[in-house]
Amino acid sequence: MSSSAVSRNYAGALFELAERDGNVELFGELIAVIGGLYAADSGFSRFLNAPSITRAAKKETVRAALGDGAPELFVRFLMIVLERRRHRALPGIADDYHRQLDIQAGRVRPTVTLPHEPDEGLKASIVAALEKKFDREMIPEFRTDPAILGGVIVRAGDKLLDASVRRGLKDLQRELT
Repeated sequence: MSSSAVSRNYAGALFELAERDGNVELFGELIAVIGGLYAADSGFSRFLNAPSITRAAKKETVRAALGDGAPELFVRFLMIVLERRRHRALPGIADDYHRQLDIQAGRVRPTVTLPHEPDEGLKASIVAALEKKFDREMIPEFRTDPAILGGVIVRAGDKLLDASVRRGLKDLQRELT
């Protein structure tokens, strides 16, 4: 099983547990914190990756760190991830869980590329236009790329809307040759 398949499978199982527990948003927050911690904190990832530390010690430490702040189903899920040595998949599990959460909530997280940093007014108008076009809630990630010269490029899932000046110039060049 590839790493992404492992992440999707574990995220699916966690999502089912969260629905059963009635805490879909809370489970999402918790897995985001754990996955982000593993990805960003070298001390935490070294701890979980250390072969000299027993799985029991790792599980006990993680359970103690979570304390009473996490639902028991979430803690048991995390213990299974550690038991099966799938902790390297934690960031991917968090990403896949949030994709499922977005699908359930009808949200789309497009990437919007502009040639310059947009102000709040431009961001709001882009979000409004995208929500009207896709008829879904949009939570965009804005990026800048001066190479597009002008216009905008939007990638939402498998859809690409390229209204950049660079694209227009390439199309014109193709027509002229």
